[in-house]
Amino acid sequence: MAQNFNFNDLFVYDLANNHQGDIAHGIRIIDEISTISNAHGVAGVIKFQFRQLDSFLHPQLKATSTNKNITRFLSTRLARDDFDAMLAKARKHKLLTMCTPFDEESVDIIVDMNFDIIKIASCSSTDWPLIETIAAAGKPVIFSTGGLQISDIDDLVSFFDHRGVEFAIMHCVSIYPTPNELCNLSVIETLTSRYPGKVIGWSTHENPDETAPIQVAYAKGARLFERHVGIETDTIKLNAYSSTPQQIDRWLSAYRTAKDLCGSPDRGPTPEVEAKAIAELRRGVFARRKIVGGTVIDRDDVYFAMPWSEGQLASSEWKDGIVAKGDISPDESLTQNLVDMPSSPKTMVIKKAIHQVKALLNEARVTLNSEFEVEYSHHYGVENFRETGAVLITCINRSYSKKVIVQLPGQHHPSHFHRHKEETFQILHGILHAKVDGHDRRMAPGETVTILPGVFHEFWTDTGVVFEEIASTDTGDSFYRDPNINKMQRSERKTRVDHWGRYQV
Repeated sequence: MAQNFNFNDLFVYDLANNHQGDIAHGIRIIDEISTISNAHGVAGVIKFQFRQLDSFLHPQLKATSTNKNITRFLSTRLARDDFDAMLAKARKHKLLTMCTPFDEESVDIIVDMNFDIIKIASCSSTDWPLIETIAAAGKPVIFSTGGLQISDIDDLVSFFDHRGVEFAIMHCVSIYPTPNELCNLSVIETLTSRYPGKVIGWSTHENPDETAPIQVAYAKGARLFERHVGIETDTIKLNAYSSTPQQIDRWLSAYRTAKDLCGSPDRGPTPEVEAKAIAELRRGVFARRKIVGGTVIDRDDVYFAMPWSEGQLASSEWKDGIVAKGDISPDESLTQNLVDMPSSPKTMVIKKAIHQVKALLNEARVTLNSEFEVEYSHHYGVENFRETGAVLITCINRSYSKKVIVQLPGQHHPSHFHRHKEETFQILHGILHAKVDGHDRRMAPGETVTILPGVFHEFWTDTGVVFEEIASTDTGDSFYRDPNINKMQRSERKTRVDHWGRYQV
């Protein structure tokens, strides 16, 4: 489900009960934390916790219970006006605001005060009466997962998706403080994979002097972070999992370092300084003995050695069939102007593409059986396969057929129709553009399009795409809009092989 609220790179500062029931102290925490947060240029969120104690606590047991939390809640109680003042202070500092309700009445107050986000604490993540009320509030939601099984998280994800609630998921360990060996940060990768499109965060309770956990969490895929915050005074001591402004400063610096270290998931162009360093370690091609002009250079005629120089053949460029244009002396560099390079066979473009097709299938997490047929479509010649073509992997072709179709970035399949075959495409990975009977379609993973016999269609991709084709029996009944393609023999526009065609292409 598409989301409008951006949970990415939010930093949640949980005030909890660290205001100690003192409005002036609470405002001081907000002032100092916001100064640090804004100095780092991150999107900060001040979080409060609401419990309507008169109804939240059992009237007869609250005075006799040995539950330490009840004493803490009662001793730090604040009035609605006090929370209004702290909320106004957070907004003055340009921070977002969030609140954790522990009862249904608190949800109504959160809506009335117009908080930006509602947080569901781990202890409430199976409290369905409360969750139902939160879902109806119409606010973005973040829920923590401390103590939950994966099936519990599945329930929450499905529930909020069905209700149209925008939400993010916090990996959390509800042990205060959390020792390193129980942080289990690899779960972040599991959640990212299991719930694609959802922002996964790390609600942290480890020793606040530790900065490695946020760096590992970011590297594992967390994009939303939460810490308890407070300030110590002569009379107020912080618990073992709450951070001072100075510790938050170091925590945010560690995040910045992790973000710089991780960089982009795309390799992108090679930086000039890296290309230069690699070139300085490259081996060049040198003549082992005198090479007579006009002869084919044998592998025994050359050796590879450093340093390589600009314009010289590198060892990576060596291939059989190189011809010397003129005489080359022993130990002389084989430069581009001294040799004629052999042309690559037309099928080389397909052979190189196979590696990228396999990689794209891996990226899409599509696993094939060991028995299938591959069709490389190259409607304007094998040499132009990377511009016009597709890879069609036939898994089944009986009274029905199933294919996995792969197109590499920039490939286009020309306009055609089928005389008898009806087919449905379902996108598995990447973006497919299609023109079906003159109508333009842009399709993302999960989307489908059905194409009836006799309907012209064409498709292309900028990103690279993997999609399934479920169809009636494939009898090769394609008719192309371009008459030049129709004039071609099938073998001229199709290369069909078993499996990947290792020895057939």
